[in-house]
Amino acid sequence: MSLTLYYHPLASYCHKVLIALYENGTEFEKKLVDLGDAQQRAELQALWPLAKFPVIRDHARGIDLPETSVIIEYLDRFFPGPRPLVPHDWGEALEARLWDRVFDNHVQGPMQEIVNDRLRGTNNDMGHARAALDTAYAVIDRQLGDHEWIVGDDFGLADCAAAPALFYASTLRPFPAGCDRLAAYFERLVERPSVKRTLDEAKPWFRFYPFAETIPQRFR
Repeated sequence: MSLTLYYHPLASYCHKVLIALYENGTEFEKKLVDLGDAQQRAELQALWPLAKFPVIRDHARGIDLPETSVIIEYLDRFFPGPRPLVPHDWGEALEARLWDRVFDNHVQGPMQEIVNDRLRGTNNDMGHARAALDTAYAVIDRQLGDHEWIVGDDFGLADCAAAPALFYASTLRPFPAGCDRLAAYFERLVERPSVKRTLDEAKPWFRFYPFAETIPQRFR
């Protein structure tokens, strides 16, 4: 097997890369990493000293790649699917990368802050993080306009980022009334075969999510 993905099935950033792999129909081996296990953590750290997943190893080329957006661009270049995940047109590619960053920084970011607060048991006021999600939701709703996916009519890089970000964020801060385009977009995302497969594989692990009780029953 040419590719090995070092990952955890509960991690939202790992979901992002899994969705891209499934979209492209890429064959790969999964290597689950438990960061609490010293040996497994050391194995990951040997690939990427920051010891954060996902990391993908291309055995044929001798390359180890961290960082989800970089991984997806690499997959698009060397393991392409039926449609590019990053548009060939420069302007469209720039827009895809912009919205990829919006989901990673402005949806995943506040979401992770709220989750980490519960994991640490610090019980800080997370009002600012929830307000940041509301702002991001409004921006995304406006961007959607009348097209199917976040930057047009083709599923791509930014949608890979959107699915896990919105899935977990919505368990902490439901979409506000009036964000109808966002709500409809979320439904299209979770029905996408690549996303559905990723969520189905995560089901056995959802009980370890700190806000497991807020995951809608249809996903459990």
